[in-house]
Amino acid sequence: MDSGALYSASGLNDVASFLAARRIKEVPDTSNDTGLVSSWPHPKFQTQFTTVGYPLIASVSSLHSGFVASTSLGQNTFPMKTILIQLDTDSLPSVFDRVVAVDSAVEHLFSYGGVTPDNVTGLVHGAIFTRGPADLKNSAIFIGGSNVAEGEALLGKVKRTFFGPMRVSVMMDSNGCNTTAAAAVASARKHHDLAGSTSIVLGATGPVGLRAAELLALENSTVTLVSRTRDRAEAACESIQSRVPNAKLHAVAASTQSEFEAACNDHQVIVAAGAAGVCFLAKESLARIRGVRIAIDLNAVPPVGIEDIGVMDKAVEKSGVLCFGALGVGGLKMKVHKLAVSSLFEANDRILDTRPIYELALKVAGVIAT
Repeated sequence: MDSGALYSASGLNDVASFLAARRIKEVPDTSNDTGLVSSWPHPKFQTQFTTVGYPLIASVSSLHSGFVASTSLGQNTFPMKTILIQLDTDSLPSVFDRVVAVDSAVEHLFSYGGVTPDNVTGLVHGAIFTRGPADLKNSAIFIGGSNVAEGEALLGKVKRTFFGPMRVSVMMDSNGCNTTAAAAVASARKHHDLAGSTSIVLGATGPVGLRAAELLALENSTVTLVSRTRDRAEAACESIQSRVPNAKLHAVAASTQSEFEAACNDHQVIVAAGAAGVCFLAKESLARIRGVRIAIDLNAVPPVGIEDIGVMDKAVEKSGVLCFGALGVGGLKMKVHKLAVSSLFEANDRILDTRPIYELALKVAGVIAT
């Protein structure tokens, strides 16, 4: 069955025309030697057809604009393959995300670029109307792209397109925002009790910084969010507060290295999550900052965000501070990304965004039991 027929069929009349056009004739159901591989749960719509000598079971639903059909040739059924549908908001789908999907043992990868809330509906219908509810766990959607806000909007539209049992699991990780933030905070928690601690996020209004601050707040750390303007820092605090009502948050404006360094005093955990090439803390700053225990720099592009930290550092102690560089965190991030993709095929109703991905990161890091 081609996708064009799937989307154009509406009700039994269109289905009959669809079958007639392919010279398929209706026959009585006189045997039990063929069973449904998967079916829409409305027996009155179930009709058996034959074509080229093989029985074809079609389960038809007039819900929405499509129908569900599955086939069984004789007594042998086709093995169900896992399919990951990559929806990228950029014009060219991310090669990085495609490689990770392959390394996550996805059997088939469908990649689409330039996807928006306005054109995604047909793609989602293609995912949910081609397999019955019991088999939909073998299909999943990954939302990516360089613009996180666009990815969030796309996720919202995808979720609104689902209905009843007709849904597949979805992961949103535009620009690596969720897996990177989750790996960073999980690394900190593995080596330091975050409950009751004080943390500071430099570059907190960016997609990774905002998520890292939210996860730190969920761990009951008092979090300072730093931006170059106080208004943006306050807006980020309000955003987190709406999702974590009991969060203890502070907004700070800083624009020079001396201001960033002063803001970090008396914070046990520092996370630098600025844009590529932005240096917040100059060399030897960590030795001067009062009370810091863990410092994480998520910028791998020179100049790095914290000059005392090497990009490969992973729990390396410097001036009494446990340091993590971008690639030091990156190993955990990649493991989390792969596990998250694999877990999509365990059920058809999972939504993997910031918090569920963080739970996976804690398991991979060995912080909580698997």
